[in-house]
Amino acid sequence: MPWLASTTCSWAVIKTMTNGNLGSASQITGEDPFDSALITRLFHEVSAEFQQPFPSPALPILGAAASGPLEKESGYSSPPPVHPILSEPAPHSGTAGPQSAPSAIRSGGHAPADANTQGFGEPRCSKERFGELSSKPDVRSGHSLSHLSESESESDPSALYFVREPEKALGGGPSIIGNVGGAAPFRGFPVEKIRADFPALHQQVHGRDLIWFDNAATTHKPQSVIDAVSGFYAHDYSNVNRAAHALAQRATELYESGRDKVREFIGASSKDEIVFVRGATEAINLVAQTFGKAQVGAGDEILLTTMEHHANIVPWKILAEQTGASLRVVPINDRGELLLDHFATLLSSRTKLVAITHVSNALGTINPLEHIIPLAHAYGVPVLVDGAQSTPHIPIDVQALGADFYVFSGHKVFAPTGIGILYGRKELLESMPPYQGGGAMIQDVTFSKITYNPPPQKFEAGTQHIAGVVGLAAAIDYLQGIGMPAIAAYEHELLEYATAALAEVRGIRPIGTAASKASVLTFNVNGVDSEEVGQFLDSQGVAVRAGHHCAQPSLRRFGVEKAVRPSFAFYNTREEIDVLIRALHQLPRR
Repeated sequence: MPWLASTTCSWAVIKTMTNGNLGSASQITGEDPFDSALITRLFHEVSAEFQQPFPSPALPILGAAASGPLEKESGYSSPPPVHPILSEPAPHSGTAGPQSAPSAIRSGGHAPADANTQGFGEPRCSKERFGELSSKPDVRSGHSLSHLSESESESDPSALYFVREPEKALGGGPSIIGNVGGAAPFRGFPVEKIRADFPALHQQVHGRDLIWFDNAATTHKPQSVIDAVSGFYAHDYSNVNRAAHALAQRATELYESGRDKVREFIGASSKDEIVFVRGATEAINLVAQTFGKAQVGAGDEILLTTMEHHANIVPWKILAEQTGASLRVVPINDRGELLLDHFATLLSSRTKLVAITHVSNALGTINPLEHIIPLAHAYGVPVLVDGAQSTPHIPIDVQALGADFYVFSGHKVFAPTGIGILYGRKELLESMPPYQGGGAMIQDVTFSKITYNPPPQKFEAGTQHIAGVVGLAAAIDYLQGIGMPAIAAYEHELLEYATAALAEVRGIRPIGTAASKASVLTFNVNGVDSEEVGQFLDSQGVAVRAGHHCAQPSLRRFGVEKAVRPSFAFYNTREEIDVLIRALHQLPRR
């Protein structure tokens, strides 16, 4: 069927590793976790994979023109306009014809080899992301991730996913290049050992083993996160900053070290750019009511997209009503991809902010931020990125993306509820007024004048969710112990497998078939209400989300009010997908 797809990440990896320069590997400068031999080998493997010469090394960093005409459905109804930042038009990744030169993707999705491929995000090349699996214990948990590098990784270099010379490290064996996705199961990923770390997965509902396919709504927690939080309450609990005793010192160290772990996890330049909030929703509201109120006035415009979560619509609608501004909305095509020519057309001198999701929670679409953010910046427009659905699935580098603000929630990255992150460029945070007043965010208070602390403390009034920060730090330790690139590759294989299997179910209508997707598989069954489907699946032990997914504009674009949404994480398996598919085959029809 035309909406099925497969992928390879090789091109994106080469482009990332060479910083967009496809010339000699010897041109790479600075600290490099890869040696020239590995880059040269990957270069030749990718060249063989495409079975065609590489395009010129002089490709513009943000993309290249397609060699053939662009289809109307692909996101361009006509040749896209040329903007000051682009030497040539930059197509949406995956929209150009099969012979088009892939664009250079910095972070997020990658440029597929042909129009039928799906992207899942490419690695960010750093020692921390590509080193051997860590055996460092998680924060105060006593748990080690060293078990993740045992038998599977010893027999298969894919478990080490682009470490320096994986064949030598593992005593020979095939390269992982070309093994991502496809019909064969993903080799070397220790999913059963990972599943053993998640106690909530080992229970029964309605007499059947629980299968958790509601990961886009929230994720379960590894034992190391549970232990870190309980250990903090049992041994280190105190308020932070405002006392001289030992427990306050320990709590403060855990709190601030958590901030630094977040900084490294998303590639921020300073931990002072990391603000702790309750979640992505509060982070967006904070920006709207501080930066937004200062920058947006009557007649101005805020640019959103059709595929936004309500949390990235409602705060901006409130701001527009407060200021007399208006919302402009970028439409999407029938596959759930942004119409990039419309985005370019809607940008103007009246645009004061772009707020866009990195990955759609309802459709799974990975948006091409590597094109969108520079376009906005060419007009002097800052960009807020909703990363709630991207941070659990793909490596993030906010500096490479050029994001001005980036937000995400802890509970979706296997951390506790009630903790989230606002990343903001330092100069922007410094220019913003406080969001709330209270203790901890001040330097000096009199009845005539108040002096505020600099960011991030300026935005952290009162007692914060300290235990939540401890749990978030432990969750980041866990994710980095596995490796975000390996997680992205494994989850993409699950998505491909589930997509192909779902195509064989009678009466399925897929919703969101973008060329570049993360681990969301939304659909409806003809003649059966989505909530009935969800309830039937629940009776079989399969937990999915059924409803509007807090994304009503997205679903209404496809003419529906509700849909069924299985969503996958790295602890899910093919066998669980098989249970889902069998249940759908057995679903009572009218």
